[in-house]
Amino acid sequence: MAASIPSTMRASQWTTTKGGLDKTLTLNPSAPLPKTAHALPPDHTLVKVAYTTPNPIDYKLAEVLPFIFSKPATPCLDFSGTILATTLPHLKPGELVFGKTEPPAFGALGEYVVVAKAGCVPVPNGVSLKQAACVGVAGLTSYQCLAPHVKAGDKVLINGGSGGTGTFAIQIAKALGCYVTATCSGANAELCRSLGADEVIDYRVEDVVGTLKRSGRQYDLIYDTVFAAPALYWECHHYLKAEGKFITIAGTPSVGFLVEFLKLFLWPAVLGGGQRKLAFHTAASSAVDYEAIAKMMAEGKVKAVVEKEFGLERAGEAFAHLKSGRTKGKIVIEVAGE
Repeated sequence: MAASIPSTMRASQWTTTKGGLDKTLTLNPSAPLPKTAHALPPDHTLVKVAYTTPNPIDYKLAEVLPFIFSKPATPCLDFSGTILATTLPHLKPGELVFGKTEPPAFGALGEYVVVAKAGCVPVPNGVSLKQAACVGVAGLTSYQCLAPHVKAGDKVLINGGSGGTGTFAIQIAKALGCYVTATCSGANAELCRSLGADEVIDYRVEDVVGTLKRSGRQYDLIYDTVFAAPALYWECHHYLKAEGKFITIAGTPSVGFLVEFLKLFLWPAVLGGGQRKLAFHTAASSAVDYEAIAKMMAEGKVKAVVEKEFGLERAGEAFAHLKSGRTKGKIVIEVAGE
């Protein structure tokens, strides 16, 4: 096995995040492979990475908690690519797979990555590696925030419908049979409608909370992908059913954020606090969930919206664009190609 696997790889890495990860990423043409690449642990797979996609967690964790990483560090969780070796009986070398690695390992911004069983599933027929690479965090997060909590006929509000998680969320909610309201800027309204949103609220020209109150609509689930305004939660008893849930995924791992977020959980309703169930969700790798998303993609019900593509040597530019907050859908970085 070791003879067919190289000892080095191309990878975009960082040794410091001072000034921002987007400014400190450097292409290393001879980075070492992951430590276990030549002697895989049980239930692990060595993948030659074709594409990866950056997510906010890639730079937020590195910039806030750089000391938890071994340097030089290779970011990115999402991947798609080809199996080189595996200790899993249901997978085989040469098979196309996708999924995500686990923090703090990351590593998908390099040509080779070792992935655990829960984060590695076959790419379905008819779905490209480029499309599959986008599912890792964003697709999985949206699926896990929606599928266990809604049923056909339910009403779902997606706050931030045009970003990476939002574009997946609209399509997954529609595939599950839900009525979908999405918020976004007017420039992205048509995109959200084209993905299946039944109603779009332009947050730049409308007061979202006021519009929701006036609508009289009662939602079964609110999925907040941006958490830009806490008022959306504080006031949600006006437009979220008593048994409904408010789920958010957004936030920065900092003391300030944790303090504000604890207020949302602990401030009593009798003193003006929230009156609906609030949950913060972090995606957990699940082969079963990835397979469900893959099925939706194979059936044409869900697709990745790719706004921009970059080569490995331009990974810093990809992160700069992601950090701008103006991304429509996903950004793809070609690592080794197909």
